[in-house]
Amino acid sequence: MTTALRPAPDERVARTSRAPTPHQLFCLRCQLTFDAAPQALCSTCLGPVQPVYAHDALPSREQLERRPRTLWRYAEWLPFAEPPVVAQHVGFTPLVEAPRLAHELGVARVWIKNDSVSHPSLSFKDRVVATALNAAHAFGLTTVGCASTGNLANAVAAAAAAAGLPAWIFVPADLEPAKIVGTTVYGPHLVRVRGTYDDVNRLCSQLADRFEWGIVNVNLRAYYGEGSKTVGFEIVDQLGWRFPSAVIAPMAGGSLVTKLHKAFAEFARAGLADGAQPRIYGAQANGCAPLVRFVQSNSRALTPERPHTIARSLAIGNPADALTARAAIQQSGGWAHAVTDDELVVGIRRLAETSGVFTETAGGVTVAAAYALAQQGRLTPSDEVVLCITGNGLKTTDAVASALEAVPEIAPRLSAVEALVAATT
Repeated sequence: MTTALRPAPDERVARTSRAPTPHQLFCLRCQLTFDAAPQALCSTCLGPVQPVYAHDALPSREQLERRPRTLWRYAEWLPFAEPPVVAQHVGFTPLVEAPRLAHELGVARVWIKNDSVSHPSLSFKDRVVATALNAAHAFGLTTVGCASTGNLANAVAAAAAAAGLPAWIFVPADLEPAKIVGTTVYGPHLVRVRGTYDDVNRLCSQLADRFEWGIVNVNLRAYYGEGSKTVGFEIVDQLGWRFPSAVIAPMAGGSLVTKLHKAFAEFARAGLADGAQPRIYGAQANGCAPLVRFVQSNSRALTPERPHTIARSLAIGNPADALTARAAIQQSGGWAHAVTDDELVVGIRRLAETSGVFTETAGGVTVAAAYALAQQGRLTPSDEVVLCITGNGLKTTDAVASALEAVPEIAPRLSAVEALVAATT
């Protein structure tokens, strides 16, 4: 790609003297505690690590409502002791009621948690990048990057550009053209890698050590993942401090369903949400559904898969959060379902035609799974359901274009329109 207009790294890095203090980490497996550091695994047992929270005093509903409408509204449940210094305006996307969709699904109410309009890059990945880049700043990492199936590439490139940080972004070579454009426009170092996302992710694991970069979903993963919780916090907040009865979300690596479950539990413990915690349902495309099959089989180990689906943003054959995702689904009383590529295209259209929201392929998976779960009787007439729509349809127009009706072309005459109207009646 053209690099002539890209500023030199020393011209781009514009850091402030202040930085948020990141929380310590602890191992979920052996319970050891570590100093805050850019690490995703326990150095003793190789278990996953997460931030430690010491909640001496938590805000009330009224105090939270007086705060700005960003994800930092929920600072006590995010992994920093001070306010953020970058990505300060991310989050608090709309929760849109969809009565026509509720009628079609045969449930009491449906809301769309619409991260397809997230600032700045039109996907929920803006949330995880917000926490990851503040961690990078705290650790003095002056170059950031990621392995991505598309949306994360857009989000890292946008946030790095705003923060003045060089970014190295690695994606599968067959990524959708719109997501390539939606990354390169911000001027990062974008590299297309021949192979699957899992090949790209392994490469980035090596790069994090070799160059001491902040790879957001590798060595910054412990802080990165906490940004996903804010989807759950916002759902409760926007519903008037109560839980829905069910939430359906797409699954790639499994982090979103895991963090939704964690968010709901944290608000329940804090006394901020009324009602029972929701059932969580995970959705994947059948051409890459290792997590769905892991949940449905209840086998001891996940079987990795080689992706073959148009839902490239979900095409992770060996998901990092498989165990915690399955636990979140099972503990909540939920389930997992996979849909075909044809079904997800229908899901995209159904969402657009019933709610006015245009989603990418991952959202089509979520909507199609909702229809299937309703038909299976897993969603009931009394259910109040939230569908997590995680990305914008303008990123994957190629997936749905061939399924749309041809657009007529006419002369600029009233009679031509009258003929069209007559043909539709």
